[in-house]
Amino acid sequence: MTTKNVFFWALAATIPLSAAETTQAILARMDASAPSFKSVEGGYRRVKHTAIINDDSEESGTLRMMKTGGKARVLIDLTKPDKKLYALDQNKVEIYFPKINTVQEYDLGKQKGLVDQFLLLGFGSSGKDLAKNYDVKAAGEETIDGQPTPRLELTPKSDKVKEYFSKVEVWIPAGAAHAVRQKVYEKSGDTMTFAYSNLKLNSGLADSAVDLKLPPDAKREFPGK
Repeated sequence: MTTKNVFFWALAATIPLSAAETTQAILARMDASAPSFKSVEGGYRRVKHTAIINDDSEESGTLRMMKTGGKARVLIDLTKPDKKLYALDQNKVEIYFPKINTVQEYDLGKQKGLVDQFLLLGFGSSGKDLAKNYDVKAAGEETIDGQPTPRLELTPKSDKVKEYFSKVEVWIPAGAAHAVRQKVYEKSGDTMTFAYSNLKLNSGLADSAVDLKLPPDAKREFPGK
């Protein structure tokens, strides 16, 4: 598994909307909500589509995210298809495989500046930050879990970010300021779709809730070093 792959982990009929009004309204809600965002937890599902072989792979579990001092920390507890834990911060990614009692650690290196931008995309990002880093346009509305959910299409402005993905779609329910789905388009044609369910925002998570708790005898590996 490469550092790039580690970095990426994300329909009803479309109804045309007024792009300017919809985008402005969503970004305004995000501006109002961002200062108070502290944490989110809920169900997590990721579908990876590999274009060259037209194949989908799926994993699911739960996600916990905390934002402290403008930095994000994430713990993803996967239960399907296999038990696995991901712990992310702006410096590294750790992946724990219980079956072999081994944790793999990846230094994010030059990607450090991109991690928070991606992790907070749709969770705790302000509308101003979104508009600063992406060309944002409304791309219609869909119904997700019974709620009307506008979809935003984000095109990175930075050439550095474009090295990793060409476009991101984010679904934010009407009246809300957080994502319930994200879809990342890679230059290869592959995509990753992240879906979130039963989300609880600012539920009072303790810092330890996003700590990676390992057995004392867990083996640690450093792939790529």
